[in-house]
Amino acid sequence: MAPASDTPDADVETSLPEATVARLPVYFRGLVELADEGTTTVSSQQLAELAGVNAAKVRKDLSYLGSYGTRGVGYEVGFLVQQIGRILGSADPAPVVIVGAGNLGKALSRYGGFGASGFPVAAIVDADPAVVGRKVAGIAVRHVDDLRTVVRDEGCLVGIVATPATAAQEAVDRLVDAGVRSILNFAPTIVIAPDDVGLRKVDLATELHILGYYEHQRGATRATG
Repeated sequence: MAPASDTPDADVETSLPEATVARLPVYFRGLVELADEGTTTVSSQQLAELAGVNAAKVRKDLSYLGSYGTRGVGYEVGFLVQQIGRILGSADPAPVVIVGAGNLGKALSRYGGFGASGFPVAAIVDADPAVVGRKVAGIAVRHVDDLRTVVRDEGCLVGIVATPATAAQEAVDRLVDAGVRSILNFAPTIVIAPDDVGLRKVDLATELHILGYYEHQRGATRATG
């Protein structure tokens, strides 16, 4: 049931299509759940249902990793967990620093999924003196002016921006200046970063607007039907 190669070529990992990379965490989450349930093998169809894609796409994605499964048996769950986890860096924890200790920052700091996925929240910083020193999820909030020291001392590799929109670009600039090269922006605004910095955006308002559009379309269909 093992793939042709137990260790995919590093060049293959770095050249994965962006769409495949985006689906790997979904596969990984489903596989971990199966492993926790004691499941040892999984078919491409089962994994497709867990990930919300079609089986052909699963087989194509996994083939990039050198995993082809066994006809009539499927894929070995434990091996895929190990393989995908290694590619996603889950085996090597990447400490996170959250910039912004408001409601969103507090909620994110308490989310256990970060640590379980290999991204433990190591530090929280904020510009508000009234917040600095208080503990959130067991972590004492530091002043944002100490960000460089915090990143160095805690070994933070990932920064999460949870500030108001007006402070988001400054937060990104401070993270970059502190040496952070992977940033996840939750602030409802567009920010920019140097080309060597991985910047991802989570826009909750936009996603709600998209849902609102489809809800409006369904309402219009019901009204005309």
